[in-house]
Amino acid sequence: MRARREPVPSPRPLIRLDKWLVQARFVKTRSLAAELVDSGHVRVNGQRSAKPAQAVGPGDVLVFPQGNRIRMVRITGVALRRGSASDALALYLDLDAQVAVAEDVPPIAPPDG
Repeated sequence: MRARREPVPSPRPLIRLDKWLVQARFVKTRSLAAELVDSGHVRVNGQRSAKPAQAVGPGDVLVFPQGNRIRMVRITGVALRRGSASDALALYLDLDAQVAVAEDVPPIAPPDG
């Protein structure tokens, strides 16, 4: 008699890159997300993504163009389906905002000596 094999739980939830871009509301459709990835303009953790089916999950950093700017986001979660805009905000941390805040800090003057 064979022993049943239980599925090994994944340490983090993974999802296709094109699906995540739609769920996070960066693009309207999965076909547009696939086009963006296929064009070679999406990087995952610093590496150019080769295909829309690449698995991504929490902790991964994405860099991609959106409109006239370059977005840099860290994935913080995945969803089962595309939700509201407020639900989408919970799926990522906008690293662009952190860079902008750091650039607004005035330089520290050297001490008089």
